[in-house]
Amino acid sequence: MRFRLLRRRLTISTPRMAVRSAMPWPLRWVLLALVFGFCAAVALWAFETGKNIAGLDRHTREELAALRQQVAQMQDERDKAQSIANTSGSLLTAERATQERLLAQIHQLELDNRSLRDDLGFFEKLIPANSVEDVAIRGLQAEIVASQQLRWQVLVIQPVKSGPEFKGRLELVLSGTQAGKPWEQPLPQGPVPLQFRQYRRLEGLVDLPLQVSVKQVTARIFDGSSSRAVQTLKL
Repeated sequence: MRFRLLRRRLTISTPRMAVRSAMPWPLRWVLLALVFGFCAAVALWAFETGKNIAGLDRHTREELAALRQQVAQMQDERDKAQSIANTSGSLLTAERATQERLLAQIHQLELDNRSLRDDLGFFEKLIPANSVEDVAIRGLQAEIVASQQLRWQVLVIQPVKSGPEFKGRLELVLSGTQAGKPWEQPLPQGPVPLQFRQYRRLEGLVDLPLQVSVKQVTARIFDGSSSRAVQTLKL
């Protein structure tokens, strides 16, 4: 009988037995959380204490302060370099603009000098070597620029070098036909006062009457009541 009871206990047919705790599971979770929190607090305290004992926290703070100071210094140096670069760029732009303006002025001066040399050569060619005239008309030009307008231009020179100043007047007479009949008209404003020493260029614009066809333009230089030069241009 005893052998059967012992065999029943040792074989798979033995009845199961469960041991249940009297503590409920929510309380066990709270207790486990408290244990883990206490362990974490102890570990953090031990870590901080170890750092303070080893001096790591003080060194870290000093290094962090030094790094912040270096960063601030580098930012100041960067701002100064950026300001210098901006100033240099502005100065370079202004210098480039000034240089371009000076080059344009030099180019214009060269053109003016070339034009003056050409005019001088032209006037020297107009002045004869052994001329007995004291006043001459050169370059009389006239053209119809509109249906009822005529543009004229006269160049007057003294064909002697270092001659005295001339004072007189220029009279311009237009002649042609109007409605098939002969027509003639001086400048509406009258004679043009003339005063020059070497040369003088005169020009103007004349309004023409209706049905006028200009055939000829005559320019005369007067000194008082005497005529000193005359030139005629046929259109």
